[in-house]
Amino acid sequence: MTLQHTISLVFFLLFSSCTQQEPQPRLGAQVEEYTPKVAQGYLIEHSYYTLSYSSTHRQAEFAYYFLSPASIQGGQSRTDDFRVDPKVKSNPVKSTDYQGSGYDRGHLCPAADMALNLTSMSETFFMSNMSPMLPSFNRGIWSKLEDWVRDSALQEGGVFVVTGPVLSKSCGSIYNQSITIPCSYYKIVFTGGASPKMLGFLLSNAGASGSVQQFVVSVDALEQQTGIDFFPQLEDALEQSLESKVSLSGWSF
Repeated sequence: MTLQHTISLVFFLLFSSCTQQEPQPRLGAQVEEYTPKVAQGYLIEHSYYTLSYSSTHRQAEFAYYFLSPASIQGGQSRTDDFRVDPKVKSNPVKSTDYQGSGYDRGHLCPAADMALNLTSMSETFFMSNMSPMLPSFNRGIWSKLEDWVRDSALQEGGVFVVTGPVLSKSCGSIYNQSITIPCSYYKIVFTGGASPKMLGFLLSNAGASGSVQQFVVSVDALEQQTGIDFFPQLEDALEQSLESKVSLSGWSF
């Protein structure tokens, strides 16, 4: 082998190695972003979702992400590695802070939505992504709504999701931890494209039965309760049309 061939082979191997180690793009990086406008707290961007953390309430006011079929069908199992979010600037929550409270460490961005790979799954177990949910709520109607969102994402080829607690009204706090217990939670799903549609849900932090359809509300109503501007990037007329009314057209229940 000539010296020139040897040098060419070395450069090829180095280039191939760098290519293989190149990090994956953020999920949804190829689609338009619709990050909500913060009402309180500050934005924290993780690899696969964004949240706005309130140090006062010691939880996020919202979690936002694009939910793709690939993320749902990735096959990554739960990691259950609950831990402090290193990006939280003050009043971080530890994995043990809910202990003995009677409340679940309820996911805002669900683990089952982030089965793409180990990083996406593990990031959902940052305590900044948790909120105090009654077990009957978290494992019941809330879980049912999360299933519906995943079904919708599979049918639509992906949906934008915003979810969080309503922090304007408190139902107490976890003793000695100053973690606000929300009285209710919301979730919003949105599809863009040629025929955009949007649907909001508002549920009390309590056990419930029946269809998730009964909890549908307008996004305007959610903005009034939370103080959050959810889709400020939309053209004004379209934003007004989508957020001001409740339309079940095009959604399957």
